[in-house]
Amino acid sequence: MAVADIRIVDVTEDVARRVLASQRATLFSEALGDGHVVGSVIGRGDVLDIAIWEAPPAALFGAAGGQALLGASTSSTALARASSLPEQMVDSDGKINIPFVGSVVAAGRTSTQIEREIVSRLAGKAHLPQVIVRVINNTSSNVTVVGDVANSARVPVTAKGERLLDVLATVGGVRQPVGKVSIQVTRGPQVASMPLGAIIRDPHQNIRMQPDDVVTALYQPYSFTALGATTKNDEIAFEGAGLTLAQALGRVAGLQDARADVKGVFIFRFEDPAALDTTVRETAHLTPDGKVPVIYRVNLKDPSTFFVAQSFPIRDKDVVYVSNAPLSDIQKFVGVISSTVFPIAALRTIGL
Repeated sequence: MAVADIRIVDVTEDVARRVLASQRATLFSEALGDGHVVGSVIGRGDVLDIAIWEAPPAALFGAAGGQALLGASTSSTALARASSLPEQMVDSDGKINIPFVGSVVAAGRTSTQIEREIVSRLAGKAHLPQVIVRVINNTSSNVTVVGDVANSARVPVTAKGERLLDVLATVGGVRQPVGKVSIQVTRGPQVASMPLGAIIRDPHQNIRMQPDDVVTALYQPYSFTALGATTKNDEIAFEGAGLTLAQALGRVAGLQDARADVKGVFIFRFEDPAALDTTVRETAHLTPDGKVPVIYRVNLKDPSTFFVAQSFPIRDKDVVYVSNAPLSDIQKFVGVISSTVFPIAALRTIGL
């Protein structure tokens, strides 16, 4: 049935199965993949410590730097010269400058690659040079963690290959119960979200973090609105783990016995076309974002519907509306008349 391009679908077991199948959550492992170990790749803005060692007799760095013992011997021939350069920040062009070497490309390379290039350039200038390059401040490979966490922060990604739960632990974890928190990961143009509890239960969803990922902890980001002949008309927040129709009715304290039409429980939703029957999907009018306006109708007078309600999922921004019983308006009218007539009759009885 359709009214003004809005589909009205009676909720049955088959309908509930289709909706459940279409709503299978996108897993981090599928949407983002497990990622790769970042390793020790250096980026723009990283700060490096560079030490250059020269074997005796030191020719290039012999006049500067300190002495260090090579082996157990303390003779002058066993002394090497080490020159520790000032800290070097990789500039916006991805380069650093080394005395007697010149400009060296650092961004996108590992410490070992930079060491080898410096050594090759010092050949013929320094006596058997050796170089050690260390990253002392990693500013280019970080994950930003925000939201309902103990401390929002930028967490460095190292060669260890930090995973999602690692970075959450680094910032002190989430501030709310695990079952009420969803984790959203933004990686470039891709955005994926999962309940934190599901991530903990499935190790495959504890994906490896990549530089510039943004991790957002969301506390109860989902809600539905209850209207009509329910005991409580309100916007109701629910957990990322999801909510069924039966649970939703419980959270609004059920239906009003004197007003509600048990045959007239409706769920207003912009539905994914994949959740609809083929015949409905082919003739449906889509919204600009590719959704189908749907009204699901639930008949709670049928006892079997209560089993379906225990599996039919409520989605974010759903509107649950319970209509008034057909005789409700008449009963209210009779109530008004009674409250007016009976006092008058009582007054006449006592002769006033």
